Amino acid sequence: MKIGSIDLGNRPVLLAPMEDVTDIGFRLLCRQMGAAMVYSEFVSSDALIRLVNKSLLKLQICPEERPVAIQIYGKEVDAMREAAKIVVDQTHPDVLDINFGCPVKKVASKGAGAGMLQNVSGILEITKAVVEAVPNTPVTVKTRLAWDEKHLLLPDGTPFIVDLAERLQDCGIQALTIHGRTRAQMYTGEADWTNIGLVKANPRMHIPIIGNGDITSAEEARQAFERYGVDAVMIGRATFGRPWIFHEITHPEQPLSLDEMVDILKRQVLISIERAAQDPIKTKFGKDPEICGIRHVRRHLAATPLFKGIPNYRETRIAMLRAEKKEEVFDLIEQTREMLKNGAKEKDSSEV
Repeated sequence: MKIGSIDLGNRPVLLAPMEDVTDIGFRLLCRQMGAAMVYSEFVSSDALIRLVNKSLLKLQICPEERPVAIQIYGKEVDAMREAAKIVVDQTHPDVLDINFGCPVKKVASKGAGAGMLQNVSGILEITKAVVEAVPNTPVTVKTRLAWDEKHLLLPDGTPFIVDLAERLQDCGIQALTIHGRTRAQMYTGEADWTNIGLVKANPRMHIPIIGNGDITSAEEARQAFERYGVDAVMIGRATFGRPWIFHEITHPEQPLSLDEMVDILKRQVLISIERAAQDPIKTKFGKDPEICGIRHVRRHLAATPLFKGIPNYRETRIAMLRAEKKEEVFDLIEQTREMLKNGAKEKDSSEV
Protein backbone atom coordinates (compact mmCIF):
# COMPACT_ATOMS: atom_id res chain seq x y z
CA MET A 1 0.00 0.00 0.00
CA LYS A 2 1.23 3.48 -0.83
CA ILE A 3 0.25 6.92 0.41
CA GLY A 4 1.70 9.17 -2.21
CA SER A 5 5.23 7.85 -2.71
CA ILE A 6 5.39 6.29 0.77
CA ASP A 7 5.38 2.52 0.49
CA LEU A 8 3.97 0.93 3.66
CA GLY A 9 4.16 -2.61 2.38
CA ASN A 10 1.47 -5.28 2.11
CA ARG A 11 -1.33 -5.20 4.69
CA PRO A 12 0.25 -2.56 6.92
CA VAL A 13 -0.88 -2.01 10.50
CA LEU A 14 -0.88 1.60 11.72
CA LEU A 15 -0.88 3.25 15.14
CA ALA A 16 -3.93 5.50 15.55
CA PRO A 17 -3.57 9.11 16.68
CA MET A 18 -4.59 9.39 20.35
CA GLU A 19 -4.56 12.48 22.54
CA ASP A 20 -2.07 12.29 25.42
CA VAL A 21 -0.99 8.85 24.22
CA THR A 22 0.88 8.89 20.93
CA ASP A 23 3.84 11.05 21.89
CA ILE A 24 7.31 10.39 20.47
CA GLY A 25 8.20 7.75 23.03
CA PHE A 26 5.13 5.62 22.43
CA ARG A 27 5.34 6.08 18.68
CA LEU A 28 8.94 4.89 18.66
CA LEU A 29 8.07 1.82 20.71
CA CYS A 30 5.19 0.91 18.40
CA ARG A 31 7.40 1.35 15.33
CA GLN A 32 9.91 -1.01 16.94
CA MET A 33 7.08 -3.46 17.51
CA GLY A 34 6.09 -3.45 13.84
CA ALA A 35 3.72 -0.52 13.23
CA ALA A 36 4.12 0.46 9.57
CA MET A 37 3.32 4.11 10.29
CA VAL A 38 2.51 6.08 13.42
CA TYR A 39 0.39 9.18 14.03
CA SER A 40 0.89 12.07 16.40
CA GLU A 41 -1.59 13.27 18.97
CA PHE A 42 -4.01 15.62 17.24
CA VAL A 43 -3.02 19.27 17.27
CA SER A 44 -5.42 22.20 17.32
CA SER A 45 -5.10 24.49 14.32
CA ASP A 46 -6.09 27.48 16.45
CA ALA A 47 -3.34 26.70 18.97
CA LEU A 48 -0.76 26.25 16.22
CA ILE A 49 -1.38 29.59 14.59
CA ARG A 50 -1.15 31.21 18.05
CA LEU A 51 2.16 29.37 18.48
CA VAL A 52 1.10 27.78 21.77
CA ASN A 53 4.15 25.99 23.17
CA LYS A 54 2.32 22.83 24.23
CA SER A 55 0.91 22.36 20.74
CA LEU A 56 4.23 23.10 19.07
CA LEU A 57 5.84 20.38 21.19
CA LYS A 58 3.42 17.87 19.65
CA LEU A 59 5.06 18.53 16.30
CA GLN A 60 8.37 17.07 17.42
CA ILE A 61 9.35 13.90 15.61
CA CYS A 62 12.60 11.96 15.26
CA PRO A 63 14.09 10.16 12.26
CA GLU A 64 13.72 6.70 13.84
CA GLU A 65 9.91 6.88 13.90
CA ARG A 66 9.40 7.71 10.24
CA PRO A 67 7.14 7.31 8.40
CA VAL A 68 5.06 9.47 10.71
CA ALA A 69 1.86 11.46 10.23
CA ILE A 70 0.99 14.68 12.04
CA GLN A 71 -2.72 15.15 12.61
CA ILE A 72 -4.45 18.53 12.89
CA TYR A 73 -8.03 19.51 13.64
CA GLY A 74 -10.18 22.62 13.52
CA LYS A 75 -13.29 24.11 11.94
CA GLU A 76 -12.03 27.31 10.30
CA VAL A 77 -10.64 27.14 6.78
CA ASP A 78 -8.02 29.85 7.20
CA ALA A 79 -6.75 28.45 10.50
CA MET A 80 -6.47 24.94 9.08
CA ARG A 81 -4.67 26.20 6.00
CA GLU A 82 -2.11 28.10 8.08
CA ALA A 83 -1.72 25.26 10.58
CA ALA A 84 -0.95 22.88 7.72
CA LYS A 85 1.81 25.17 6.50
CA ILE A 86 3.28 25.46 10.01
CA VAL A 87 3.34 21.69 10.44
CA VAL A 88 5.03 21.07 7.11
CA ASP A 89 7.53 23.92 7.51
CA GLN A 90 8.56 22.93 11.03
CA THR A 91 8.31 19.16 10.99
CA HIS A 92 8.25 17.90 7.37
CA PRO A 93 5.98 14.96 8.24
CA ASP A 94 5.62 12.09 5.82
CA VAL A 95 1.84 12.59 5.91
CA LEU A 96 -0.46 15.38 7.10
CA ASP A 97 -3.73 14.00 8.45
CA ILE A 98 -6.95 15.92 9.05
CA ASN A 99 -9.17 14.86 11.96
CA PHE A 100 -12.87 14.84 11.15
CA GLY A 101 -13.59 12.01 13.57
CA CYS A 102 -12.80 12.92 17.19
CA PRO A 103 -16.08 12.37 19.10
CA VAL A 104 -15.21 13.91 22.47
CA LYS A 105 -17.55 16.66 23.59
CA LYS A 106 -14.97 19.42 24.03
CA VAL A 107 -14.01 19.03 20.36
CA ALA A 108 -17.17 17.90 18.57
CA SER A 109 -19.52 20.28 20.38
CA LYS A 110 -17.47 23.20 19.07
CA GLY A 111 -17.89 22.01 15.50
CA ALA A 112 -14.43 20.45 15.07
CA GLY A 113 -13.43 16.78 14.82
CA ALA A 114 -16.54 14.65 14.33
CA GLY A 115 -18.58 17.82 14.75
CA MET A 116 -17.66 18.59 11.14
CA LEU A 117 -19.83 15.64 10.05
CA GLN A 118 -22.76 18.01 10.43
CA ASN A 119 -21.08 20.41 8.01
CA VAL A 120 -20.06 18.49 4.90
CA SER A 121 -19.46 21.63 2.87
CA GLY A 122 -17.06 22.78 5.59
CA ILE A 123 -15.25 19.43 5.50
CA LEU A 124 -14.73 19.73 1.76
CA GLU A 125 -13.67 23.37 1.91
CA ILE A 126 -11.11 22.69 4.65
CA THR A 127 -9.77 19.59 2.92
CA LYS A 128 -9.31 21.32 -0.41
CA ALA A 129 -7.61 24.30 1.26
CA VAL A 130 -5.18 22.08 3.18
CA VAL A 131 -4.32 20.00 0.10
CA GLU A 132 -3.57 23.17 -1.85
CA ALA A 133 -1.56 24.67 1.02
CA VAL A 134 0.94 21.77 1.21
CA PRO A 135 1.27 20.47 -2.37
CA ASN A 136 4.40 18.43 -1.65
CA THR A 137 3.02 16.55 1.36
CA PRO A 138 0.38 13.79 1.13
CA VAL A 139 -2.83 14.86 2.88
CA THR A 140 -5.12 12.23 4.38
CA VAL A 141 -8.34 12.29 6.39
CA LYS A 142 -9.65 10.31 9.36
CA THR A 143 -13.39 10.33 9.98
CA ARG A 144 -16.40 8.31 11.15
CA LEU A 145 -19.41 6.74 9.43
CA ALA A 146 -21.75 9.67 10.13
CA TRP A 147 -22.88 11.98 12.92
CA ASP A 148 -25.48 9.50 14.21
CA GLU A 149 -27.54 6.52 13.08
CA LYS A 150 -30.22 8.75 11.51
CA HIS A 151 -27.62 10.11 9.10
CA LEU A 152 -25.99 6.83 8.04
CA LEU A 153 -27.95 6.96 4.78
CA LEU A 154 -28.61 9.84 2.41
CA PRO A 155 -32.21 10.40 1.18
CA ASP A 156 -31.48 8.32 -1.94
CA GLY A 157 -30.25 5.38 0.16
CA THR A 158 -26.54 5.92 -0.48
CA PRO A 159 -24.43 5.41 2.66
CA PHE A 160 -23.27 8.80 3.90
CA ILE A 161 -19.65 7.64 4.21
CA VAL A 162 -19.57 6.27 0.64
CA ASP A 163 -20.63 9.66 -0.71
CA LEU A 164 -18.30 11.59 1.61
CA ALA A 165 -15.35 9.37 0.67
CA GLU A 166 -15.81 10.12 -3.01
CA ARG A 167 -16.02 13.84 -2.38
CA LEU A 168 -12.94 13.82 -0.16
CA GLN A 169 -11.04 11.95 -2.84
CA ASP A 170 -12.08 14.63 -5.32
CA CYS A 171 -10.53 17.21 -2.96
CA GLY A 172 -7.15 15.55 -3.43
CA ILE A 173 -6.57 13.43 -0.32
CA GLN A 174 -4.30 10.43 -0.79
CA ALA A 175 -5.81 8.03 1.77
CA LEU A 176 -8.89 7.84 3.97
CA THR A 177 -9.18 6.28 7.43
CA ILE A 178 -12.67 5.32 8.58
CA HIS A 179 -13.58 4.49 12.17
CA GLY A 180 -16.58 2.17 12.00
CA ARG A 181 -18.81 4.09 14.40
CA THR A 182 -20.92 7.23 14.33
CA ARG A 183 -20.04 10.19 16.51
CA ALA A 184 -23.09 9.47 18.68
CA GLN A 185 -21.72 6.01 19.46
CA MET A 186 -18.46 7.41 20.80
CA TYR A 187 -16.61 4.15 21.59
CA THR A 188 -19.62 2.05 22.60
CA GLY A 189 -21.05 -0.94 20.80
CA GLU A 190 -19.26 -2.74 18.01
CA ALA A 191 -17.52 -1.07 15.11
CA ASP A 192 -19.43 -1.51 11.84
CA TRP A 193 -16.98 -2.65 9.20
CA THR A 194 -19.69 -3.27 6.60
CA ASN A 195 -19.83 0.39 5.61
CA ILE A 196 -16.04 0.58 5.56
CA GLY A 197 -16.11 -2.34 3.14
CA LEU A 198 -18.68 -0.55 0.97
CA VAL A 199 -16.34 2.41 0.60
CA LYS A 200 -13.49 0.14 -0.42
CA ALA A 201 -15.71 -1.77 -2.87
CA ASN A 202 -16.86 1.43 -4.59
CA PRO A 203 -15.33 1.22 -8.10
CA ARG A 204 -14.93 4.99 -8.14
CA MET A 205 -12.51 4.92 -5.21
CA HIS A 206 -8.83 4.63 -6.06
CA ILE A 207 -7.11 5.91 -2.89
CA PRO A 208 -6.18 3.53 -0.03
CA ILE A 209 -8.90 2.88 2.56
CA ILE A 210 -7.74 2.31 6.12
CA GLY A 211 -10.13 0.57 8.52
CA ASN A 212 -10.25 1.41 12.22
CA GLY A 213 -12.27 0.06 15.12
CA ASP A 214 -12.11 -2.93 17.49
CA ILE A 215 -9.07 -4.66 16.00
CA THR A 216 -7.58 -6.47 19.00
CA SER A 217 -5.94 -9.57 17.53
CA ALA A 218 -4.13 -10.97 14.52
CA GLU A 219 -7.26 -12.92 13.54
CA GLU A 220 -9.45 -9.80 13.60
CA ALA A 221 -6.89 -7.96 11.48
CA ARG A 222 -6.79 -10.84 9.00
CA GLN A 223 -10.59 -10.81 8.72
CA ALA A 224 -10.61 -7.04 8.16
CA PHE A 225 -8.23 -7.42 5.24
CA GLU A 226 -9.90 -10.46 3.71
CA ARG A 227 -13.57 -9.76 4.39
CA TYR A 228 -13.68 -6.01 3.81
CA GLY A 229 -10.73 -5.54 1.47
CA VAL A 230 -9.18 -2.60 3.30
CA ASP A 231 -5.66 -1.58 2.36
CA ALA A 232 -4.52 -1.13 5.98
CA VAL A 233 -5.85 -1.40 9.50
CA MET A 234 -5.36 1.15 12.25
CA ILE A 235 -5.19 0.24 15.93
CA GLY A 236 -5.79 2.55 18.88
CA ARG A 237 -7.04 1.44 22.29
CA ALA A 238 -5.83 -2.15 21.88
CA THR A 239 -2.25 -0.86 22.12
CA PHE A 240 -2.72 0.17 25.77
CA GLY A 241 -0.44 -2.04 27.82
CA ARG A 242 0.16 -4.11 24.70
CA PRO A 243 2.36 -2.28 22.20
CA TRP A 244 3.50 -5.69 20.97
CA ILE A 245 0.11 -6.15 19.25
CA PHE A 246 1.80 -4.94 16.05
CA HIS A 247 4.27 -7.82 16.27
CA GLU A 248 1.43 -10.26 16.97
CA ILE A 249 -0.37 -9.16 13.81
CA THR A 250 2.59 -8.80 11.47
CA HIS A 251 4.51 -11.86 12.71
CA PRO A 252 1.95 -14.34 14.06
CA GLU A 253 4.43 -17.15 13.44
CA GLN A 254 6.84 -15.61 15.98
CA PRO A 255 4.92 -15.30 19.28
CA LEU A 256 6.67 -13.32 21.99
CA SER A 257 7.53 -14.97 25.27
CA LEU A 258 6.24 -13.75 28.62
CA ASP A 259 9.69 -12.40 29.46
CA GLU A 260 9.83 -10.45 26.20
CA MET A 261 6.44 -8.85 26.81
CA VAL A 262 7.31 -7.92 30.38
CA ASP A 263 10.59 -6.41 29.27
CA ILE A 264 8.74 -4.34 26.66
CA LEU A 265 6.57 -2.84 29.41
CA LYS A 266 9.67 -1.94 31.40
CA ARG A 267 11.20 -0.38 28.30
CA GLN A 268 8.04 1.69 27.86
CA VAL A 269 8.46 3.03 31.41
CA LEU A 270 12.06 4.04 30.77
CA ILE A 271 11.16 5.72 27.47
CA SER A 272 8.39 7.69 29.17
CA ILE A 273 10.72 8.93 31.90
CA GLU A 274 13.38 9.83 29.33
CA ARG A 275 10.88 11.81 27.24
CA ALA A 276 9.63 13.65 30.33
CA ALA A 277 13.20 14.66 31.15
CA GLN A 278 13.49 16.21 27.68
CA ASP A 279 10.22 18.15 27.91
CA PRO A 280 11.20 21.85 28.09
CA ILE A 281 7.96 22.86 29.81
CA LYS A 282 8.37 20.31 32.60
CA THR A 283 12.05 21.20 32.91
CA LYS A 284 11.28 24.91 33.08
CA PHE A 285 8.97 24.44 36.04
CA GLY A 286 11.27 22.01 37.83
CA LYS A 287 8.98 19.00 37.62
CA ASP A 288 10.41 15.59 38.51
CA PRO A 289 10.76 13.74 35.18
CA GLU A 290 10.49 10.37 36.89
CA ILE A 291 7.14 11.19 38.45
CA CYS A 292 5.89 12.85 35.25
CA GLY A 293 6.99 9.90 33.14
CA ILE A 294 5.37 7.37 35.47
CA ARG A 295 2.11 9.31 35.63
CA HIS A 296 2.03 9.43 31.85
CA VAL A 297 2.62 5.72 31.33
CA ARG A 298 0.93 4.03 34.28
CA ARG A 299 -2.57 3.91 32.77
CA HIS A 300 -1.06 1.96 29.87
CA LEU A 301 0.51 -0.48 32.28
CA ALA A 302 -2.69 -0.82 34.32
CA ALA A 303 -4.50 -1.81 31.12
CA THR A 304 -2.07 -4.55 30.13
CA PRO A 305 -3.73 -7.93 29.53
CA LEU A 306 -0.86 -9.53 31.43
CA PHE A 307 -2.40 -8.44 34.73
CA LYS A 308 -5.56 -10.36 33.92
CA GLY A 309 -3.66 -13.59 34.29
CA ILE A 310 -2.79 -13.09 37.97
CA PRO A 311 -4.93 -13.85 41.05
CA ASN A 312 -4.82 -10.35 42.59
CA TYR A 313 -5.55 -8.51 39.34
CA ARG A 314 -7.66 -5.73 40.86
CA GLU A 315 -5.20 -4.89 43.65
CA THR A 316 -2.24 -4.89 41.27
CA ARG A 317 -4.03 -2.64 38.81
CA ILE A 318 -4.95 -0.13 41.53
CA ALA A 319 -1.37 -0.14 42.83
CA MET A 320 -0.09 0.52 39.32
CA LEU A 321 -2.45 3.48 38.87
CA ARG A 322 -1.13 4.98 42.13
CA ALA A 323 2.59 4.35 41.59
CA GLU A 324 4.87 7.36 41.10
CA LYS A 325 8.36 5.90 41.19
CA LYS A 326 10.18 3.62 38.80
CA GLU A 327 11.03 1.16 41.57
CA GLU A 328 7.36 0.82 42.50
CA VAL A 329 6.36 0.18 38.91
CA PHE A 330 9.18 -2.27 38.24
CA ASP A 331 8.40 -4.17 41.45
CA LEU A 332 4.78 -4.59 40.36
CA ILE A 333 5.84 -5.68 36.88
CA GLU A 334 8.32 -8.21 38.27
CA GLN A 335 5.75 -9.55 40.73
CA THR A 336 3.42 -10.06 37.79
CA ARG A 337 6.15 -11.87 35.87
CA GLU A 338 6.74 -14.27 38.76
CA MET A 339 3.03 -14.90 39.38
CA LEU A 340 2.45 -15.67 35.71
CA LYS A 341 5.44 -18.00 35.59
CA ASN A 342 4.35 -19.79 38.76
CA GLY A 343 0.82 -20.06 37.42
CA ALA A 344 2.13 -21.62 34.22
CA LYS A 345 4.19 -24.10 36.23
CA GLU A 346 1.18 -25.07 38.35
CA LYS A 347 -0.90 -25.56 35.22
CA ASP A 348 1.80 -27.75 33.63
CA SER A 349 2.13 -29.90 36.75
CA SER A 350 -1.65 -30.35 37.02
CA GLU A 351 -1.78 -31.64 33.46
CA VAL A 352 0.86 -34.29 34.05
